[in-house]
Amino acid sequence: MHSYKHFLSTKFQLFVFMALLFSVDAGAQVVVDISKITCDQFATYKIGNPEHIVIWLDGYYHGTRGDMKVDIETVRADAKKLEVYCVRKPDVPLVQAVKTVLGISAGP
Repeated sequence: MHSYKHFLSTKFQLFVFMALLFSVDAGAQVVVDISKITCDQFATYKIGNPEHIVIWLDGYYHGTRGDMKVDIETVRADAKKLEVYCVRKPDVPLVQAVKTVLGISAGP
């Protein structure tokens, strides 16, 4: 009987481990449409860390122009400028804020 309980206990632990493993993977897959982010979502960390979003935007906008360089200090300063602007204008789309505050727009 002891062996049977041990078997069930081990099987249950394996089941719990597998369920946790797969639930972490499923929860980690988040897709964000950058064009839909508002200043409020950006400045209040509702989407993620603003600095990370600015790094992505910087790479995207530079990539559209074929420029593959990233100046980390400039990106940090730009993130702060955008946060300040977005706190004052929470309803503005982030993409518009980037154009207004940083003078950057995409476009081939």
